[in-house]
Amino acid sequence: MRSLTLGTSLTVSPTFSLKSSLSIKRPPPFSPPPPPRVSHDSSVSKLGGACRATQFIDLFSTVSPEIVVREARLEDCWEVAETHCSSFFPEYSFPLDFVLRVDRLVAMLSGFSIPPGCRRTCLVAVIGGSVDDTFLIGADDFKVGGFDGKFSLNKGYVTGILTVDTVADFLPRKGPLRQRRTGIAYVSNVAVRERFRRKGIAKKLVAKAEAQARSWGCRAVALHCDLNNPGATKLYKDQGFKCIKVPEGANWPRPQTETAPDMKFNFMMKLLNNPTTA
Repeated sequence: MRSLTLGTSLTVSPTFSLKSSLSIKRPPPFSPPPPPRVSHDSSVSKLGGACRATQFIDLFSTVSPEIVVREARLEDCWEVAETHCSSFFPEYSFPLDFVLRVDRLVAMLSGFSIPPGCRRTCLVAVIGGSVDDTFLIGADDFKVGGFDGKFSLNKGYVTGILTVDTVADFLPRKGPLRQRRTGIAYVSNVAVRERFRRKGIAKKLVAKAEAQARSWGCRAVALHCDLNNPGATKLYKDQGFKCIKVPEGANWPRPQTETAPDMKFNFMMKLLNNPTTA
């Protein structure tokens, strides 16, 4: 907000000379009105007249033009469903694409059931949102379908998504009792909207997932990558993931896709340098 200096001094010369035989009485000198009083409070800058008195904007978190990765909130659900469907099912058109989005939205809100002791969270990369979570509305423990129930006054636009969990549905079981593996986080559903690709968003999502896994006390992160997607394979290798060879004849679990049930995957894993387990 800029303040304009009002009441600028105005000087009028009272001299009026006329060389004539006529005698003209000079009018009294003009006295301009005194300038308005200006407060010398610190909210007004002495240089440039910048007013800082309007401080209500500080109630809102600073908007960041950069990509911010955070845990998904309830308000992100529709954009998460959009990102998922447009990335994994780009061939769908209206009305099937809309029906698919609604189906994914319902599944997210009603699903996310996990076994006791396991964790799962959805991460989102947003642009134009808040750089921090200093101004959120809602209870800390309120969740719907695994999504944070809090709302932000400036949530931003979802550009990418990722799911990380310790459910271990797609990890090989251990022992003759085929027990669920622990200490390994699993990454899935990595997707970035098409017009935001090749901007490092997937790397930020994976890095955030690794940090989340460390906070859970995990010693490694695993994932499946499509063999026919060399770009994704290179991304994960650059992030430190290694391809794990499946033993001959082993029946390791793997994801099932609706559009390509025979799709083949690379099973990849990365060890984490977790100080808590070192």
